[in-house]
Amino acid sequence: MPEMPDKSASTESHRKLAAERGPLAFAIVTVSDSRTPETDTNGDYLRAEIERLGHHLVAYQVVKDEAEQIGQLLGQLAGGEAQVLLFNGGTGISRRDTTYDVLSQALEKTLPGFGEIFRMLSWEQVGAAAMLSRATAGVYRGKLVISTPGSPAAVQLAWEKLIAPEVEHLAWELAR
Repeated sequence: MPEMPDKSASTESHRKLAAERGPLAFAIVTVSDSRTPETDTNGDYLRAEIERLGHHLVAYQVVKDEAEQIGQLLGQLAGGEAQVLLFNGGTGISRRDTTYDVLSQALEKTLPGFGEIFRMLSWEQVGAAAMLSRATAGVYRGKLVISTPGSPAAVQLAWEKLIAPEVEHLAWELAR
């Protein structure tokens, strides 16, 4: 019987190939009815982290939690140079939380594991309240779309544990 390939070696090989492709272009969208570019700590944090990894920010916007505005911005960004679209905010279950609803209807391919793992990691921080998160990720018009809750702790958790370690690999998979 043929020997099964070492999956971790394959993943590491893909990560290495992905890193060789050079910097990625990111867009940050903060969905909030109260934040502005001046008070958007999530945008500041993500911008600094993107640059720290050697990537660059090509678009940034704070948008109200209005489904039509989020949908228009998604379409606009999907037609631009950003390869990775990071949305934060609007993933809860309140009446005003519409980010998940808009994105989940638009995504052509979903990455269910992103939301599953995010909620698992959130459990360690907030306990059972982790179930309120509708964090999601997937592909829309060839772009990687990632959506997290808007709390700074959630954005940091998603970036450090999920996005930063795999974003180059994810973008590489989309481009091949």
